Amino acid sequence: MEVNANKPSAPESENSDKRLAVKLGDVELKNPVIPASGCFGYGYGMTEYYDINVLGSISFKGTTLHPRYGNPLPRVAECEGGMINSVGLQNPGIHAVIAEELPKMRKAFDGPIIANISGFSVDEYRECCRLIDGEEQVSIIELNVSCPNVHGGGMSFGTCPDSVAEVVKAVKEVSSLPVYVKLSPNVTDIVSIAKAAEDAGADGLCLINTLLGMRIDLKTRRPVVANTMGGFSGAAVFPVAVRMVWQVAHACKIPVIGCGGVTTADNVLEMMMAGARAVEVGTANLINPWACPEIIENLPAAMDRYGIGSLEELKI
Repeated sequence: MEVNANKPSAPESENSDKRLAVKLGDVELKNPVIPASGCFGYGYGMTEYYDINVLGSISFKGTTLHPRYGNPLPRVAECEGGMINSVGLQNPGIHAVIAEELPKMRKAFDGPIIANISGFSVDEYRECCRLIDGEEQVSIIELNVSCPNVHGGGMSFGTCPDSVAEVVKAVKEVSSLPVYVKLSPNVTDIVSIAKAAEDAGADGLCLINTLLGMRIDLKTRRPVVANTMGGFSGAAVFPVAVRMVWQVAHACKIPVIGCGGVTTADNVLEMMMAGARAVEVGTANLINPWACPEIIENLPAAMDRYGIGSLEELKI
């Protein structure tokens, strides 16, 4: 995927439209646009393209207790309307993130940071969240419950209401930060999972994570990615994401961050009309590094087209 490195930088953050301001509980964002975890690294690497302080927030790369190399190569397959990835949570581990990555983020970005935390046992989730609690600028913990539970037969935490509740309760015991649970769409009943998280004490929800997908190379007759299957994301999943956000937002009382296939300002408004309070942008960043600032820049005009005075009035 080619990008134009000579593209003009986005407008400075001071020029942001006050109508775009939103709140996730007590956390205030200047606008609802958040680069999704795994599609923006730790943010500071994007400063060569634009002032990342135009963003509402940043959800940093999924972090585990111990460093991970990730899955074997190849890890990515292009698809119509999206891509499949099987990166496997490659990250330097929570200690290195706190000691090395967060200071770089603080220097480049002055807004609230969302810490995406993953784990392969309840104890790993709890320890990661205990360590990140109280770190400067980290305003929200985002629990990725799509990891396989190594003590539960390898099934994802996010596919079982009881497992989700167990993780949330454990994390809430050690963290003073708001805890948002990023839900997997690879379930029969997304509402039951969301309600389990809410009942266990979650402060908010984020959905959707990637759908499970697969591509086969016709020449080799083998799967394109080494791990056979991976997470399918991109514009093609947007209708699924909107449907699930609508279902969950109308069933739960806690805030919802919408995610999945968002590529335009109109998509942001649609997601918020479905019930999202803020919106994460994922795969679009990998195609166009200016995707987020372009969406932010286009939001006021889109709001004017549909007679929207402020984004807060879309709150359900």
